Amino acid sequence: MVVLIFGATGGVGSAVAKRLASQGLRLHLSGRNGDKLRLLGEALSCPTSQADVLDSAAIERVVAEAGESINGLVYAAGSVTLKPLGRTTDADMMRDFELNALGAARVVRSALPALKRAPSTSIVLFSTVAVGRGFAFHTSIGMAKGAVEALARSLAAELAPRIRVNCIAPSLTRTPLTMGLVATEQAEAAMARSHALHRIGEPDDIASMTEFLLSDRASWITGQVFAVDGGRSTLAGPS
Repeated sequence: MVVLIFGATGGVGSAVAKRLASQGLRLHLSGRNGDKLRLLGEALSCPTSQADVLDSAAIERVVAEAGESINGLVYAAGSVTLKPLGRTTDADMMRDFELNALGAARVVRSALPALKRAPSTSIVLFSTVAVGRGFAFHTSIGMAKGAVEALARSLAAELAPRIRVNCIAPSLTRTPLTMGLVATEQAEAAMARSHALHRIGEPDDIASMTEFLLSDRASWITGQVFAVDGGRSTLAGPS
C-alpha cells in the first residue's frame, strides 16, 4: 500500500505520516519546506518530493514520483486566515480558496490514474469546525473549507465505488499555524473551556481518524465529513 501525503511538513500532515509509518505503510511525502521534508523523510525512511501545491506542474511531478499505483491520498495542505471581513482582501480569499480547495481538486485530478490502478483506494481531505458552526473572523477560511466539504462529497459520488472520499473537520488543533491563538497559558485555557472535553486538539487526534479512514476498516464509509473537535460542533461549552 502506498499513501501519498501532500502537506506532510505541517503539524497534521507530519502526525499522519508518523502514525502511518508506525503501521508499516509505504509513504511518499510532499511539502513546501525542503529542510523539514528531508528530515521527516529520513526519520521515516520514505521518499519525498518538495513542491508547492499552488504549482500545478509541481503537483504532476510529485504524483509521477510517487509511482504508478497509489492506494491512499491525504491532502493536508492548508491555511488559517483570521480577519474581520473589512480587512480581508480579495487576495486573501483567493489564496485560501486556491490552497485549500482548488489545490485539493488539482491533486486528486492529477492522481486519478494512479488511484484507479490500486485495488482499494481512499482519499482524505480536511475542513474545519468553523464551516458548520460559524465563527467571527473566519469568513475567508470558512468559505474555502466549505468548498472542501462540497468537493469531498462530489468526488465521493463521482468516484464510487472504486475510490472512497471523506473529510475531517477538526476544531482548534495544536499546530504551527495555530500557535498564535494559544500563545499563553491563559489563552489556551480559555480555548480549552470552549470544548466539552476541556482541551484543544493534538495533531495525533486528527491523524488517528485519518489512519482509520485510509484503512479497510472504513471500507463502507464514503462521502462523509467527520467532526474531530472535542464536541465543539454539537455541544455547548460550560455555562
